[in-house]
Amino acid sequence: MSTNSTRPAGRSDQRRPRVVPPQRSRRLQPHRPPRPHQWFAERLLAVLSGQRPVHWMLGHTIGDAYDQLAELAPSTPLGAARGHRPVLRHCHGAQPATGVVEAFASIAAGDRVQAMAFRLEQGPDQRWRCAAVELGGERLVPARPAPR
Repeated sequence: MSTNSTRPAGRSDQRRPRVVPPQRSRRLQPHRPPRPHQWFAERLLAVLSGQRPVHWMLGHTIGDAYDQLAELAPSTPLGAARGHRPVLRHCHGAQPATGVVEAFASIAAGDRVQAMAFRLEQGPDQRWRCAAVELGGERLVPARPAPR
């Protein structure tokens, strides 16, 4: 190799290095914590798909919501479809009153998509808790015997 060669030592090909195009600078946005309905959608999905135990929702539910989840989670209504783990596609919420959020989400697992709706209520301690959950238009309550 000659002394005035610009090639690195050990390089024997004649190609020159390409010029790397300048990187576009992306504006860095400050990290925004997820909104309460997005956070709850992920938690409910994890419980109803069997990825997390029901007691993971202790302290995050009010009323009968925890008992409903405890009875329904073993059937994993949002379980994997054909080996595809369910994921949260979209989640939107509306605030019909102060301290209340009604949200809906779409859950995809493979080619199957299910809807999930839930209600959050903010307590006097300013913490959000899940008060109700529905899947695919069917309320998640255990079957009760018909009145005689």
